[in-house]
Amino acid sequence: MPYAEVGADVRLFYTDDHSTGAGDGPPLLLVHGWGTDSHQWSWHIDALAARHRVVAVDLRGHGYSSVPETGNTPRMMAEDLHALLGHLDLPQVVAVGHSMGGQVVSILAVEHPERVRALVTLDPGYGMTDRIAGGFPQMIAALRGPHAHAAAEQIDEWCTNAATPAVIRRWHKRRLHGMPPHVLVQAFEAMFTAPGAIGVRPASDDYLARRRCPVLSIWADPGRAAWEAGLLKDPASKVVCWEGSSHRLHEERPAEFVQVLEGWLGRL
Repeated sequence: MPYAEVGADVRLFYTDDHSTGAGDGPPLLLVHGWGTDSHQWSWHIDALAARHRVVAVDLRGHGYSSVPETGNTPRMMAEDLHALLGHLDLPQVVAVGHSMGGQVVSILAVEHPERVRALVTLDPGYGMTDRIAGGFPQMIAALRGPHAHAAAEQIDEWCTNAATPAVIRRWHKRRLHGMPPHVLVQAFEAMFTAPGAIGVRPASDDYLARRRCPVLSIWADPGRAAWEAGLLKDPASKVVCWEGSSHRLHEERPAEFVQVLEGWLGRL
């Protein structure tokens, strides 16, 4: 069964795909963003599985995984992934994370560096400026209110633009409306405003500078792309900016994402 017991009352759903041939690429761990699940990687898994073992997981509180009443935070999600890799007997992976998943895999790389050969972060949920962060308390208050799903849908509008196909917009909105409200607010708050949150500068700078592995980071915003370039330690690290894309950039440009990822991995 594609479930792993990773802690007290927490069971993660995952899929584990690989080619029947002899793929020579490193194993990949695919980690979705806030308010979605591992179906987010449906545009990419087949292509990636031709050369890699590909594990795509539903984080706690999301998808088919357990929904604990508390602890739905990036740090606890990273600990769950550490346990999942042990369950799968995978000593080391290339960890790929979108949005909140970018926070989660970065925490995994800092707290369990032996587990992460390299990181790939896609328009990650960190490096927010004070200007952006100023709106977070109001968003969190709305997520705590009686219309949490409507508030989440409003937040999701920021994640799309004219480059986003209607099918992607619709899928994410439907998924958000299936989310438990307490998970939405706990995860969002833990990313950005709770003690120890790393989503807003300068907390982002201090924490992310502790990543020692190679990092490929793909952004839609050139300003945030330039900011992260100054934090990367390993000489094999690379920052790419797809200006004009939305926050859903890897879903809008799946073939290009796979090409960039494989090209970068081939040079490590």
